[in-house]
Amino acid sequence: MFLDSIIKLLKDSGFAALTWQSIVMIIIACVLIYLAIGKKFEPLLLLPIAFGVLLANLPLTGLMDAPSDSNEVGGLLYYLYLGVKKGIYPSLIFLGIGAMTDFGPLIARPSSLLLGAGAQFGIAIAFIVANIFRFEPEEAASIGIIGGADGPTAIYLTTRLAPHLLASIAIAAYSYMALIPLIQPPLMRLLTTKKEREIKMEQLRHVSKTEKICFPIAVTIFCVLLLPSVAPLIGMLMLGNLFRESGVVERLSDTAQNALINIVTIFLGVTVGATAKGSEFLKPETLGIIILGLVAFMFSTIGGLLIGKFMCWVTKGKINPLIGSAGVSAVPMAARISQVEGQKANPGNYLLMHAMGPNVAGVIGSAVAAGILLSLFG
Repeated sequence: MFLDSIIKLLKDSGFAALTWQSIVMIIIACVLIYLAIGKKFEPLLLLPIAFGVLLANLPLTGLMDAPSDSNEVGGLLYYLYLGVKKGIYPSLIFLGIGAMTDFGPLIARPSSLLLGAGAQFGIAIAFIVANIFRFEPEEAASIGIIGGADGPTAIYLTTRLAPHLLASIAIAAYSYMALIPLIQPPLMRLLTTKKEREIKMEQLRHVSKTEKICFPIAVTIFCVLLLPSVAPLIGMLMLGNLFRESGVVERLSDTAQNALINIVTIFLGVTVGATAKGSEFLKPETLGIIILGLVAFMFSTIGGLLIGKFMCWVTKGKINPLIGSAGVSAVPMAARISQVEGQKANPGNYLLMHAMGPNVAGVIGSAVAAGILLSLFG
């Protein structure tokens, strides 16, 4: 009797339901957890995503199961995932980013918008290549947006155009954001000369409080009138920035910068990771998406650097082209890489604030690019 009970317990356990796909995904989840903790690769995002992958591939948990009728209760992560599916979490992440970000460097040097636009080059390249490899236009658009190096934007667009690819695209987008310190520096050194990297840039002009308050309002009006579909992202980004710059809602600004964005990051990361079920994730097209995502990210970096070199030539050496690589919207990591590479060439070089202009422009640029793709294929 005791032995029969043990056998029944084992048959009903998750061990009996393990498949090779589940085992592979559990190993992948453990590797991602190691990269987040051991190597500190974007741990705030990679750790919850990795644990979501782990939970999704433990059999019989039902965490992502939808209720079959109104009387049945679905899984915990199924309900939390609705925030991703409905576009709530990405928009709230943008609210927090806006509250944390100083748009002053962009306002002081509006030409930074060109660098942010140039760094969207990879989106177009990946879209074209994905079409060549016979992805549907909606899928190609979702893959291409990885080149913006903006996880929330990639998630927002993919949930609307190609939700079945969400796990692959989200993991690729956040992985490449985490790997910026490895991917960008070789390209930066390849495409710029030592003399260009040594260029010291003049101090940015002072930006008044009035300019900082008017900027998010003006950007919201222009961008949303131009592309109504981008209103959730641009609207929340600029609202967060207005909280920051107005000086009259410190509590709201602090909440958006800290408590709110941290809570949403947990829910977003875990539920996005939980979409990576082995039976769906382990397909040849997943490898293709990861490779195309790398192509997109590399060409976005290249596009920003080439525009930076052009601006360096036009200004007769007043612009350090390294800040062009910060046009991808990984704030503020890409700007820090510009600073690090600039100081390697010239220890007296301080490019961080100059690079923040293109970095912020990249956030706006990737959201606008998503709006254009959504208008074309949504």
